[in-house]
Amino acid sequence: MRAIAVSAFRAEPCPVEVPKPDPGAGEVRVKVEYAALNPLDLQTADGAADGAGPPVFPLVLGTDFAGRVDMIGSGDNRFRVGDPVFGRATAPPLGRCGAFAEYVCVPQDSPIALVPRDVPLQLAAALPSAGTTAAQILSSTAVRSGLSLLVVGATGGVGSFLTQLAAARGTAVVAAVRGDEKRRMGALGATATVDTTMGPEALEAAVRDLYPDGVDALVDLVSADTGSFAAYTALVRDGGVAVTTRGVPAPPGIAWADFRLAPTAAVLDELASAVARGELDVPIDMELPLEKAPQALVQNRAGGARGKTVFVI
Repeated sequence: MRAIAVSAFRAEPCPVEVPKPDPGAGEVRVKVEYAALNPLDLQTADGAADGAGPPVFPLVLGTDFAGRVDMIGSGDNRFRVGDPVFGRATAPPLGRCGAFAEYVCVPQDSPIALVPRDVPLQLAAALPSAGTTAAQILSSTAVRSGLSLLVVGATGGVGSFLTQLAAARGTAVVAAVRGDEKRRMGALGATATVDTTMGPEALEAAVRDLYPDGVDALVDLVSADTGSFAAYTALVRDGGVAVTTRGVPAPPGIAWADFRLAPTAAVLDELASAVARGELDVPIDMELPLEKAPQALVQNRAGGARGKTVFVI
């Protein structure tokens, strides 16, 4: 079958032909129709997940997928052949079954769920990692109606979902973005949009103008260094909370959380249901053939995404 893989950590991703996987006990094999790009995919190619067990090379990349159940392994199973499903391919060993392939095998009790009838598979493929991250970040910050939230990197997949989910709770979202994204972020529910390319002073002035005492919560999806993260945490009020997805420590005096994703099928069900009801928009930036995945992986390293990139398998 066709797949995108690396021959070694930090090698260039490339198209390969690998054997079609067979489902083990308690697994389902899915004929993948769409897969979505995530930062984790390039991190995996670079060896960030090394240590999770002996990898299999060629290491098939990709995490998020949507397709139809093609075969069911032995034992009890909650799915049937033909079921439209979406989820995350993370079962060990690393590289055996990635989403950037024609088929993927995943445990039936892993983060995998049925796709509602009214949700296109390409939208479902873009939900698992980014949507779950946004939903669980929102829970960890405990933001609710009447509170304020500053989202740094709001135009990407996680930021786009987080903006919508927070706004639906009645939270006032300030979207910190690169460039003029006021119209797009406003459509997703942001009450204000600030262009970070104008410089830190302009950002601080804009936030202080809206919230003189600081915002209630910060979610920084971008900053990879302590200095940048500290500058944003300075905009959080006393007693507020700051969340990072980049593992950067916060300065003293801030309630800080280093977010770690814990995906579940239940969260996937909730996200897909929200899409089916028209309550959650899935921002697809690009739809590309699988063969374009290596170039997209390299381009994603530079950041600046505007929604999700999905690959047609």
